[in-house]
Amino acid sequence: MIFERGYFDNHLVNESEIKKSLDSIRNFSASSEYSYKPTVFISHKHEDLKDLRGVIGMLENIGAKVYIDSMDNKMPNETNGDTAKRIKDVIKYCKKFILLATDKAIESYWCNWELGIGDVHKFKRHIAILPMKEKGTYDHNYKGNEYLQIYPQIHYRDTSSYNLWGEYITSGFYVQDVKSNDGKTYITPLKEWLNQ
Repeated sequence: MIFERGYFDNHLVNESEIKKSLDSIRNFSASSEYSYKPTVFISHKHEDLKDLRGVIGMLENIGAKVYIDSMDNKMPNETNGDTAKRIKDVIKYCKKFILLATDKAIESYWCNWELGIGDVHKFKRHIAILPMKEKGTYDHNYKGNEYLQIYPQIHYRDTSSYNLWGEYITSGFYVQDVKSNDGKTYITPLKEWLNQ
């Protein structure tokens, strides 16, 4: 399932919570009091901030501390080498890396560079792709990119079913990984993945 723009709108926290969340993002640092929570760097295109707020709400509702560079007050006013250094440092510090993979993000040099840095420091098991298509389009219209297929993806399971081990799973967000050696699809609840 590829998420559609607006899917996470119902996960937005109220205005005061958004302000509190964004204030803490602006002051994010390795010495933050939030370091007891799983930290997530979200790579995104700045034009996707509306959808990103819902994603932030969903992740913070399940216990994550989210970083987005566009709300970081330690970023230089003009993009330069210090911008790249700050982003690289935060990616290294954060426990997890998620790419909000909209068509624009996939085309972005910055998002691709950030994914490369994440790949070096997080390895595959700490990276997830959150695919997002334009509203009203079909999954097959989603551009994606071949190289994104090597990373686990975040999906929503909306029906109760059983996993590979015969255990009952409920509706919710999961990180899905296709293991190439046996071709089976493995899923982990998103909250559990964040804490691994």
